[in-house]
Amino acid sequence: MAMREKIKLHDKTFKPFIPNEKIEEAIDAVAARLNEDYRDCTDENPAIFLCTLNGALLFAAELLKRVTFPLEVKACKLSSYLGTCTTGEIKTEVPLPQALEGRRVLIVEDIVDTGGTIAHMYKELSARKVQDVRICTLLLKKDVYKKDVKLDYVAMEIPNRFIVGFGLDYDELGRNIPDIYVLDE
Repeated sequence: MAMREKIKLHDKTFKPFIPNEKIEEAIDAVAARLNEDYRDCTDENPAIFLCTLNGALLFAAELLKRVTFPLEVKACKLSSYLGTCTTGEIKTEVPLPQALEGRRVLIVEDIVDTGGTIAHMYKELSARKVQDVRICTLLLKKDVYKKDVKLDYVAMEIPNRFIVGFGLDYDELGRNIPDIYVLDE
């Protein structure tokens, strides 16, 4: 299905940016790397696949179809956005799961821009004495990411623009769009 020329969500108009085919190719590549790096996981010691809600839901679902190692799926929800801007303040809506000590945790994120949420999660998980914390994101806004936390798996790098689609929203609309659109300024 071809991308629409433009879409309107609330009071904003968005234009085509990344077609679903390119997103799927990037997910295939990340999943192949994950399968290689986590091949030593066992049923007795599965990895923890920690999905950040709500944005990473689509990305996480697509990864789950492609990964072959034993894992448990958990979720948390932290937010820092209001409308099209980050507030800089991390708000916990669904806390990180308990009982992660000694486990390998893979944070699955939809997008990393300033990195505030990732740095917050990484610090909290490290304090819980997990065996390993790795970060997997569909999208990275490299120009604005200034944290020291290593991003282990980045499917795609994008410029610092506001986007919607493939799990990403504008005030809760647009998550179900299979392609990614950018704000038409």
